[in-house]
Amino acid sequence: MVTLETFGNRVEKIYDVGVAGIHRLLHERERLEACNVLIVVAGMEGALPSAVAGLVSKPIIAVPTSVGYGASFGGLAACSAC
Repeated sequence: MVTLETFGNRVEKIYDVGVAGIHRLLHERERLEACNVLIVVAGMEGALPSAVAGLVSKPIIAVPTSVGYGASFGGLAACSAC
């Protein structure tokens, strides 16, 4: 986020819109589609980037995390999902 802003990009953050509460993600669909690119940082299984990719026609950068709920298997689950 800091790097994007440093280079003059407008950054919007949307929190707590994971696949466990897909209705929250669907509620933000217009905002997501208005972006030029989406950086999706999601839980340990890496399911959110795939869900977002199914909703918008924008480039997506998927960033799995080592924290959250789900089974990460040392990062293997997220790498296999993306």
